[in-house]
Amino acid sequence: MTARRSHGVFGLSRRRAILAAAVLLSAIVAGALVVGGAPDLSVFIVCTVALAGLAWLVSLATEAIGEHFGPGVTGVLQASLANLPELFVVFFALKAGELIVAQTSILGSLFANALLVLGLVIVVGARRASDRKMRFHPRLPKDTSTLLLMAVFIITLLGLAVQTGDRAAHHDVTISAIGAVALIAVYITWLRRFLHDDSGAKEAADIAEPAPARSIALPVAVSLLVVAGVGAAFVSEWFVGSLDSAIQTLHLSKSFAGLVIVAIAGNAVENVVGIVLASKGKSDLAISVVKNSVSQVAVLLFPVLVLVSLFLPTHLVLEVSPVYLGALVLTALALWQITGDGEAYTFEGLALITMYLILAVVAYFE
Repeated sequence: MTARRSHGVFGLSRRRAILAAAVLLSAIVAGALVVGGAPDLSVFIVCTVALAGLAWLVSLATEAIGEHFGPGVTGVLQASLANLPELFVVFFALKAGELIVAQTSILGSLFANALLVLGLVIVVGARRASDRKMRFHPRLPKDTSTLLLMAVFIITLLGLAVQTGDRAAHHDVTISAIGAVALIAVYITWLRRFLHDDSGAKEAADIAEPAPARSIALPVAVSLLVVAGVGAAFVSEWFVGSLDSAIQTLHLSKSFAGLVIVAIAGNAVENVVGIVLASKGKSDLAISVVKNSVSQVAVLLFPVLVLVSLFLPTHLVLEVSPVYLGALVLTALALWQITGDGEAYTFEGLALITMYLILAVVAYFE
């Protein structure tokens, strides 16, 4: 009880309470702009800010709930709920027939974490080390790289079938559905082993420990999650509704909006914690946070959305354009090569960041 009284509001520190209030206010402002018939560009900008805030709030709430039930539940909650904003954005994009936005939003989440955030983590972690070499246990990086390569394998096969006009391309929806179920099954199998393994359980507990949500009361955490989830649903729909007009005004492509704007707002922001952990010398935790997010997007979020889209007019399949297919393959190989040996240097982090910037430039000119 004493620990909870040391926090400002219902277990939230004063700073966290102010941030949460600001996030909810931004969502309310976005709704007011929509109801008031404000220009789509204004709605788009406010919704982008609100999505970033809601992503942080969902992450905060899921970690807090997990703290009351142990590291196993924390891991499951983070895997299934941390990507709520992206899930809603893609869902409403598919509902509106915006297939390009849906695909690039998913890919953007993956690239933002695998290249931009991980690159920054490595740069910060390596610069902090006395010998300028970031060190971490290679087991989890190898596991998550394997999961990513498995997803890329399916996406590559289907992409090649479509590009070459193979007969299998006529069954892309069926193949994607079967592949999605297989990816989810393998991910659940891996997750169970990771959470029940002694080192995995300890790692999950340590990941949760630095979070400021540790003393948040359970009813408050659940309420925050519900409010943030509902808010993310509404804001995502408003975001997608304002997208066409806004990107035309800004002279941006839909690919850039999904690959960069949605990705950073909905996913990478919540993983700034990885950079903070790296700056404190907690290399294993920093790598774990980011690489877990990468694998979750590739073998959980993407497959789940493929299955959900079966009930929508626009179907999402495990196939992407050749440009992004090539980027996926090279990203998977880069992650395996850079993190597989448990060591990383500053230049390797800069290489990942450069890859992301080049990809963003390509998307901008599409």
